Amino acid sequence: MPDLLLELRSEEIPARMQRRAAEDLRKLVTDALVERGFLYEGAKAFATPRRLALHVAGLPPRGAAMREERRGPRVGAPEAAVQGFLKGAGLASLSEATTVTDPKKGAFYLAVIERPGRETLDVLAEILPGIIRNFPWPKSMRWGKASAQPGSLRWVRPLQSIVATFGPETETPETVPFGVDGIAAGTLTYGHRFLAPDAIEVRRFDDYAPSLERAKVVLDADRRKDIILHDARDLAFARGLELVEDEGLLEEVAGLVEWPVVLMGSFDAGFLDIPAEAIRATIRANQKCFVLRRGDGADLAPAFILVSNLVASDGGVAITAGNERVVRARLSDAKFFWETDRATTLEARLPKLDTIVFHEKLGTQGERIQRIAALARDLAPRVGADPDLAERAARLAKTDLVTEMVGEFPELQGLMGRKYAGLQGEHPSVCAAIEEHYKPLGPGDRVPADPVSVAVALADKLDTLVGFWAIDEKPTGSKDPFALRRAALGVIRLISERQLKLRLIELFGKADVGHRERGAKAPATMEDQYLPDLLAFFADRLKVYLRDQGARHDLIDAVFALPGQDDLLMVVRRVEALGKFLETDDGRNLLAGSKRAANILRIEEKKDGRAYESEPDAGLIASAGQPEERALFEALSVARRDASAAVAAEDFAGAMRALSTLRAPVDAFFETVTVNAEDAGLRANRLALLNALRAATREVADFSKIEG
Repeated sequence: MPDLLLELRSEEIPARMQRRAAEDLRKLVTDALVERGFLYEGAKAFATPRRLALHVAGLPPRGAAMREERRGPRVGAPEAAVQGFLKGAGLASLSEATTVTDPKKGAFYLAVIERPGRETLDVLAEILPGIIRNFPWPKSMRWGKASAQPGSLRWVRPLQSIVATFGPETETPETVPFGVDGIAAGTLTYGHRFLAPDAIEVRRFDDYAPSLERAKVVLDADRRKDIILHDARDLAFARGLELVEDEGLLEEVAGLVEWPVVLMGSFDAGFLDIPAEAIRATIRANQKCFVLRRGDGADLAPAFILVSNLVASDGGVAITAGNERVVRARLSDAKFFWETDRATTLEARLPKLDTIVFHEKLGTQGERIQRIAALARDLAPRVGADPDLAERAARLAKTDLVTEMVGEFPELQGLMGRKYAGLQGEHPSVCAAIEEHYKPLGPGDRVPADPVSVAVALADKLDTLVGFWAIDEKPTGSKDPFALRRAALGVIRLISERQLKLRLIELFGKADVGHRERGAKAPATMEDQYLPDLLAFFADRLKVYLRDQGARHDLIDAVFALPGQDDLLMVVRRVEALGKFLETDDGRNLLAGSKRAANILRIEEKKDGRAYESEPDAGLIASAGQPEERALFEALSVARRDASAAVAAEDFAGAMRALSTLRAPVDAFFETVTVNAEDAGLRANRLALLNALRAATREVADFSKIEG
């Protein structure tokens, strides 16, 4: 089967865009082919700093003929409808259509449209120019004389050449006949810009990738990463050192080079007085280099790994020396920042935060710190923390934002605060909380264990959420500029994983008071609805969290449907117990019975225009009820009492056991008792009995929300 080879070579493709661009190219081309009926065996896209490439294997040489039946208007329809049908079907007259009779709808016209299969080469020539012209680069540019013309090509950087060939392995492939902005598709590409700049003729992917390799271009990004990683490890090992691995940096560096050459540089050991994290941030951010640690793995070594895009004639001596000069200068700056910051205490930096606006409607960072400190002090006893330490940690938590080091390397916020707090003799829990109050930053990040850290982390996130909800700055669709979804998930994980018994509405209220009383520019009065709305937002985030843990979303809905469900720890435990209960025969059968009862109630209440919410008449059941009716009434009385007591004791498994006793009497009731009895009083009482069943199950969840 024939293959497609496509290469789009440009002056540069930024590393951060390469993976996405390769996937976009693969999807755009293959989707366009499939839409036209051209299936394929496999497709893989590649990216280097100077090219996107795509290999689509197993395409047919020609598309299959297509036969389509298009139904038209009824016979005798208005002329306008007939003409529209003829035009859409490509028919000259009704004589080219057939008439079909439908037993129910009568006679109508039918067009049979047959299209011969198209040459794949022609289809590729048709779709590729549009894909290139409309490629979804995050940022793109026009260039040269053509840029003055309307509709000229926009590309990430100037597009330099296009390779596009199609054909089977056993024959010479053909060039796909198209061009874009004067660049005609052909068979010529170019290797490494400096090491092998001459033109290379390629016809198919099987010779394209090896030809580039000979021309010092490693096409596959994952292979470039593998080369860098293994060469760096080997070079470090040879010097008795160990590579500090960094997946994000590895991905970025692999996108900067087409022919990776790993080298080692060094710096003055005196710079090791700077915190290791600052050294790493300096070398990583400024030179895209990896740091090394000593062989015992304890401390950083005065050396680093750099990745060149050249095989230098001097073995990389000059390249290494140049990097060493820059690293030395950057580390000198970092040392200056470190020494300057240590001359001022964190508390002395607090006034500067009063001049930094957090949000125009929520006040300054200084005002925010006051709110967080008060809330952290209030939360401390509830999470097992010392109130004084929690308040102290919250007051200092943001002060490193105005240090020189964090100003240069924002990613070190919190961490540098912890370092500076330790140097000025703060309590270890205060130091830990300054760093950890940002956590957890995502699903893979750890949750702090120190109670002081937990108190400040909760206070920080709750202040953010309540503040932005109060000024109606909520996430919309995919937009979440203030990372409120992440903050809510952080609160959920803190409460759940640290087993904290806290009520959200109460916490929201305390944070709300902070916004009203401590200088935030939120409205003086806030609508009561905003707190339930924020609770609903937490319910959605909890669904995401529990779904990742394997829980069902409908069970979360069933629990949250009950009033007052703002104790997240209890919600989680209730969902877990409900899930286990519904896995049993008793649970499944009771669910079916309760749904049947709810359906009957819904129908009869709608028909009668009233709700059957009164308690069933025990005397009527005793005197006129059937044995199964009396059995269900008695079982409901016991089960509801026991389930309510178990819920009050937070024994949700016990509540489920209490409900499980209803299975047999519910089954028997529906098998033998006619709810809609002829006697109106008996009918109403039986509907009230079904309502009692609904009420009993609502001790643990709203079973109507459960699927199945």
